[in-house]
Amino acid sequence: MDRLINNIGVIGAGIMGIGIVQIAIQSNRQVYLYDAQQDAAKKAYDKLNTTLSRLVEKNKISQTDLEQSLANLHIVENIQELHICDLVIEAIIEKLDIKQSLMKQLEAIVRPECILASNTSSLSITEIAAQCQQPDRVVGYHFFNPVPLMKVVEVIQGLHTNTKIIDQLSELARKMGHRPVRTKDTPGFIINHAGRAYGTEALKILSENVASVTEIDLILKKSLGFKMGPFELLDLTGLDVSHPVMLSIYNQYYQEPRYRPNVLTQQMLIGKKLGRKTGEGFYKYIDQAKQEIAIIPKYSAHRHDLKTVWLSTEFDDDHKKLSTYLTQKGIQINLNAQPNNEDLILIANYGDDATHSAQRLGVNPEQVVCIDMLGNFEQCRTLMPSLLTQPKMIEAALDLFNQPNSETIVIEESLGFVSQRVLAMVVNLACDMAQQKIAIVEDINAAVKLGLGYPFGPIEWGDVIGKEKILKVLERISSISHDPRYRPSPWLQRRCKLNLSLNYQR
Repeated sequence: MDRLINNIGVIGAGIMGIGIVQIAIQSNRQVYLYDAQQDAAKKAYDKLNTTLSRLVEKNKISQTDLEQSLANLHIVENIQELHICDLVIEAIIEKLDIKQSLMKQLEAIVRPECILASNTSSLSITEIAAQCQQPDRVVGYHFFNPVPLMKVVEVIQGLHTNTKIIDQLSELARKMGHRPVRTKDTPGFIINHAGRAYGTEALKILSENVASVTEIDLILKKSLGFKMGPFELLDLTGLDVSHPVMLSIYNQYYQEPRYRPNVLTQQMLIGKKLGRKTGEGFYKYIDQAKQEIAIIPKYSAHRHDLKTVWLSTEFDDDHKKLSTYLTQKGIQINLNAQPNNEDLILIANYGDDATHSAQRLGVNPEQVVCIDMLGNFEQCRTLMPSLLTQPKMIEAALDLFNQPNSETIVIEESLGFVSQRVLAMVVNLACDMAQQKIAIVEDINAAVKLGLGYPFGPIEWGDVIGKEKILKVLERISSISHDPRYRPSPWLQRRCKLNLSLNYQR
């Protein structure tokens, strides 16, 4: 098992197989490409030649690099020719029985020390290896599309996988220019598992009519810095892909409430509103271009003779930021224990809605407007009135917070706004993954940043935002809604109580 990996077999000349071949030949490995379909491997050679030629044109590689890389690629017409390999990676159809059959076939061809790797994105490595005579040499090696650009690979240890193989493939990944992340053989591994929180919570918020598709996408991009809103992302991936993954993870974890899918995507799947590929999903598309949906505000910002604001905050940084902002706007802050009848009651709350905030503070809900301070206050301000808030108070708050080059959005009452709910679920789920030792914290953070494009790793994000804020959001939503999906992770709770970084692991 300690042999150097120089000869790599790749089975499957589809988009993933070609991507794996490219990074392997560019790292000067000898690669033997096989595909059961006649001429598929030869066509892959031509595609790689075209891809590498474009890199030469862009001065990314030299002509010599191109020639050397292609010289490293060997097209084989008979699977028996893979007997020379130190490692064979299968990148074939995602069907368990076919992968199991292939692994058994390979055992009769390759040497006993040859590593057998699967590029599966969703199947259990332990199950793929179950019928093998040497299950200890079967491993997961999950790349992401497009392989040359997505610089991360999950190295998945099945129940029987030899740990030395994990070390070897991690080192190989680095030589091929990719960041290896080690993970246990669990549903979704790291990236598909950690990614469950973003879309599922956004769908729940939408189903509660808290905000529109456009508003939710806008808030999460502007406030938290996601590159794509959850509904843009679902449309890009396609619900024919996304919904079955949601359902699969939910069922593989025996209906764990954290992963609960939503009836909205099931209905859209039935109705063929799959996203870009069908011209309509959460948005409409013309020639693959998204058609924007205008936000129709329920309230307008009107000038009011607002002179005083009664301010309630739960964290010092929020108080300082809002106090400074109000003072600069010429607004006096009422420092009395209780507000006056004409005050705008501005509450920077976490986890509860305007109704519960008003009750908690013992103030008149007709004057209450809540504001979310969790995300980027300069880019996006989310306001939440109660069911009884006077329109003049909402309009006054809009006038107060409307600024050029920033978004101000009024949502319906929600436990935890939009950003708070989504980010709390993202952080909490990752904390649970660390608690279960699916992967180490460093690998969870790296995998999510590289694989999902989040601005921070999910566990480090909790420290950046403030772990106490995340915990408060979850505790309040959980206690009010009694929905177990929001229960705080023990990892999060202990580190808050001990005032440790969420990244602390031992």
